[in-house]
Amino acid sequence: MSFQAYLDALEKKTGKTPAELLDEAAERGYDSGTKAAVIVEWLATDYGVGRGHAMAFFSVLKNGTQISDKHVGSTGAHRDESATLRVDGIANRDRTEADR
Repeated sequence: MSFQAYLDALEKKTGKTPAELLDEAAERGYDSGTKAAVIVEWLATDYGVGRGHAMAFFSVLKNGTQISDKHVGSTGAHRDESATLRVDGIANRDRTEADR
């Protein structure tokens, strides 16, 4: 599963875009210094999210949307389209820049 696919599945599970979850995390006082276990517990308790998806979200919270380009353009199961993750939601992915 690609990194982006983890975030997309998180959105489907929670009904919130990763950006909305980042905002919620900030409202709770969670930031890049927050321990992973705190984020995992929050997402599991409030949204029923599993550890793998919670850890993908934690990585974005901690490191931002830039990821390694190791799998960009590859053909494997972990292939990502870009080294920049989209956190604005699945629905926005098909919209053109002029529509945003």
